[in-house]
Amino acid sequence: MAYDKIHDLLDLAIWMQSDREGVSLNEIAEKYGVSRRTAERMRDMILIQFPQTEENIGENNQKRWYIPQGTLKDLINFSAEELSVLETAKELFVNKQMTDKRDILAKVIEKVRASIKSDVMRKIDPDAEALLEAEGFICRPGPKLNIDEAIIAAIRQAILECKQIRIKYYNQSSRKVSINTLNPYGFLYGERNHYLVAHHADGYFGNEVHNFILSNVKEVKILDNPIVNLPDFCLQKYAEESFGAFHEPPFEVEWLFDKEAAEDAALYIFHPKQTMIKNPDGTLTVKFKAGGRLEMDWHLYTWGEHVKVIKPENWYE
Repeated sequence: MAYDKIHDLLDLAIWMQSDREGVSLNEIAEKYGVSRRTAERMRDMILIQFPQTEENIGENNQKRWYIPQGTLKDLINFSAEELSVLETAKELFVNKQMTDKRDILAKVIEKVRASIKSDVMRKIDPDAEALLEAEGFICRPGPKLNIDEAIIAAIRQAILECKQIRIKYYNQSSRKVSINTLNPYGFLYGERNHYLVAHHADGYFGNEVHNFILSNVKEVKILDNPIVNLPDFCLQKYAEESFGAFHEPPFEVEWLFDKEAAEDAALYIFHPKQTMIKNPDGTLTVKFKAGGRLEMDWHLYTWGEHVKVIKPENWYE
């Protein structure tokens, strides 16, 4: 049987154990994009491999199949990417000041980790940590570009394997496509664009790190060459130097929100290392240090006349 078919059957078995109501043939056909006859064959294979499968009659007398709890305990496991996604989701809740949900998800992660065998955990934990470090999230409100998931997956794989990549990159200014060999370090997710953070492997730009707009990456090829890490480079520190994902030398920022907007503004995390001061007159002062003037302008525009830039002093010039 083809590898992807075996994967689908295991996935179906896990689904049939997780859904207490059971799974119908129509649902199998819809989820896996197969005909009803193929859905029947898939169900029959499950019945052969797991004879303890139960048949239930659901609404409209529709037959549904359910695998009892515990049947697949030795077959269900978690990948490094799945663990990193859970950890990333936990940090997103923090960024959105949803600490109650963060705490709940943290307990879920603990239970997931507790269910993984020690020898397996030792193998996947370093990979999960590497993937998590590569996700330099900066979460801001606003529209997001549609990016080819295969591009993201290939870059993630390269980072996980510590391999260089070669990309075809469309430059919006010159309207030309260039070929770049890169040391990929991670991702930044901004308000309007998402970025690949990387260093040119040919050394043409010295030790400069550049942000490549992910929607402009047209092809990715993973090379055999190992990534060359820049000394003292830290993606988290790099991300914290910017507001959004535009990277430029950081500067002192101070915003003053009027009384009408102060309560709403207090709900935002504008920067991971911000300082908020509730003033006696009901206004709110927000201070932080970062670059990214253009994205700051975009965000400040959404507040209109309710915010004033105190620093830098020459902001409106």
